[in-house]
Amino acid sequence: MSLKTRLNDDMKTALKAKDQTALSTIRLANAEIKRFEVDERSEADDAKIVAILGKMIKQRKDSAAIYSQAGRQEMAAQELAEIDILQRYLPEMLSAEAIEAAVAAAIAETGAAGMADMGKVMGVLKTRLAGQADMAEVSRLLKAALSR
Repeated sequence: MSLKTRLNDDMKTALKAKDQTALSTIRLANAEIKRFEVDERSEADDAKIVAILGKMIKQRKDSAAIYSQAGRQEMAAQELAEIDILQRYLPEMLSAEAIEAAVAAAIAETGAAGMADMGKVMGVLKTRLAGQADMAEVSRLLKAALSR
């Protein structure tokens, strides 16, 4: 079953269950997917949907942090609830050890010798780890590995 179908089925389920948080979050995800399809004039595949959902999660994490700093805990909780709903549709996240192994493999594959090669290695890692790892964490691990 494609992610698009899963989202639509879950939207119907949330509507029947009167789960407003899940319903509004899934509707926002569907709107983002539709916007992509209209802009690009192509059908969004599962990989692109995972990228869109990852972007939405990142935006909500940033918003939750800002709300927490401003003392708006109820708004931060809403953002975190939306993150939980969106993460249902992402592939299983990799462990720290698996990410480190992927970083080491990408460094060996590209022959990277220092920080000047970071962009080349990140390009390889972004395609391999899309939706499976926080790219900020991957970047941090890559910097540490290349600066040794």
